[in-house]
Amino acid sequence: MAPTTQLNQKSISVLRLGQRYVRDDRTLTHLCLVSRALGAELIYLEDAEKDVIGTLEEVNRTWGGEFRAILGAPWRKVIKEAKQEGRSVVHLTMYGMPIQDVAGDLRKLDKILIVIGGPKVPGKVYHEADFNVAVTSQPHSEVAALAIALHEIQNGEELKRTFPKSKLRILPTARGKRVVEN
Repeated sequence: MAPTTQLNQKSISVLRLGQRYVRDDRTLTHLCLVSRALGAELIYLEDAEKDVIGTLEEVNRTWGGEFRAILGAPWRKVIKEAKQEGRSVVHLTMYGMPIQDVAGDLRKLDKILIVIGGPKVPGKVYHEADFNVAVTSQPHSEVAALAIALHEIQNGEELKRTFPKSKLRILPTARGKRVVEN
């Protein structure tokens, strides 16, 4: 299901494994917002509070687009179905191959499921993935890793996206803030 806001022909979904309660609420929201803003169609969440759905619906109403979150998605089933749809599974892990070494291969893919871990990632995910990719081999934020991976996979084209049906739109300006109603 490629949204009309996509500039290229890539179909990107994200799977977030697990949830660390209390500590992860903001991180989870940021993963959703980054996924939406930088070109993914949807995010699968194994475990999350239902208010995430409401937040994303409000963001879509205000800023446009059709990004979705699917709650209660078991990771094994999501990966299996993604492979059946012809998606390549790209697991972001600091133990994988450097993104700068595999970015060219990732850009050739049209259908992708990006897997990002929260708590300890099951070893089977490393074997199920078509690509285990490291943004850096140092501890870092999964939000940052996702943003960099989405940017690299789409070669920067995601920054040109527009979001139809938005109520508000930002007009770039060197100083101050300019927001207009559509």
